[in-house]
Amino acid sequence: MKYNASKLCVVLSAGVSAGFPALSQAAESGFIADSTATLQARNYYFSRDYSDIRGPEQSKAEEWAQGFILNFKSGYSPGPVGFGLDAIGQLGIKLDSGRGRVKTGLLPVQQDGEAADEYSRLGVALKTRLSKTELKVGELQPNLPVLVFSDIRLLPPTYQGASLVSNEIAGLTLQGGHLTSTSLRNEAGDDKMQAMLGHKPQRQASSDAFNYAGADYAFNANRTTLSAWYAQLEDLYDQRFFGLKHSEPMGDWVFGANVGYYDASEDGKHLIGAIDNQAFFSLLSAKRGGHTFFIGYQAMYGDSAFPRVFANVSPLGNEVPTYEFASADERSWQARYDYDFAALGVPGLVASTRYITGDNVDTGLGYEGKDWERDLDISYAFQSGTLKGLGVRVRNVTARSNYRTDIDENRLILSYTWTLF
Repeated sequence: MKYNASKLCVVLSAGVSAGFPALSQAAESGFIADSTATLQARNYYFSRDYSDIRGPEQSKAEEWAQGFILNFKSGYSPGPVGFGLDAIGQLGIKLDSGRGRVKTGLLPVQQDGEAADEYSRLGVALKTRLSKTELKVGELQPNLPVLVFSDIRLLPPTYQGASLVSNEIAGLTLQGGHLTSTSLRNEAGDDKMQAMLGHKPQRQASSDAFNYAGADYAFNANRTTLSAWYAQLEDLYDQRFFGLKHSEPMGDWVFGANVGYYDASEDGKHLIGAIDNQAFFSLLSAKRGGHTFFIGYQAMYGDSAFPRVFANVSPLGNEVPTYEFASADERSWQARYDYDFAALGVPGLVASTRYITGDNVDTGLGYEGKDWERDLDISYAFQSGTLKGLGVRVRNVTARSNYRTDIDENRLILSYTWTLF
């Protein structure tokens, strides 16, 4: 789907200039005065070598692309019930690709096996607010324990549907929604939603209804949050989530805990078969100065791998850029170390390294599955001067397994964000 993103601003400005009372009043009261707009340019190089093929015929995925993401958010019209509009415009442009190097998730793949030269999309969401409750209908980018905002490639995915968020009670956030379709991270059109079990897409079936409801309650000076959620990908799976997050300052240290439990089963017509998965994760942290240390444990129970909406990440503690450590019966441990160089007088420079190892996987092939992954991330955001707003990120990954494809991966991401108004 391709649209002219400038039409939105033209319509709004023309309406106010012409003196339409409704738009003039809205402008004075905040509809336009409280509007914000940003434009991010994102240059993305992605290389993934499959050193030991187990499944894909392609031995390497390597592409380079340029993306642009325009975000517009209006204020609200006057009165007890306020109305507004949000819009997101996205454009992806191929810089380098080739037959046999596609499927990086940066660019759409055409029927001839080549990557598309460009793809674009403009989506709009209408919103209304009453007191501290907001309803949105249209193009959405939810970020939920049961549907995480997965901005991990050139352009972020979007969903089409309705969402409701209420903060009427202090500390309590209630949410619910109904989504009917998705625009994937490397697609411009709308598609029905599919599922993944562990690392395997379930291509045989799709759904046009993802329903969710949840509550997050923050207390203890917002240092503790309890969560309870329910999600249903209609006729594929349903899922329940319970979570706890807590941080505790102790002298020069800040200790943290992120613990969660998922329980999933098949739904409706069982279009991807029986599902039986219970997932537990825990990620503990200790921070002092620029140092942050993490240790995590994650376990899958039941007969199935962890289910999710394709092609999303999850908030599982041991989910990392390449492997998920969420196969049937898998147990995994993580050790991670982050350093913020602001402690040494270099704000904006952050480095992270982590190692995850998993075993006890039910491969269905007569042997125990094992895997491990090592990640190294370095990022720098310029803090001042003419380059302020420019970010650079480098990622290197090595992942090995005895039941799925081994991977060596490199990413280089340059991003620059302009605040338009």
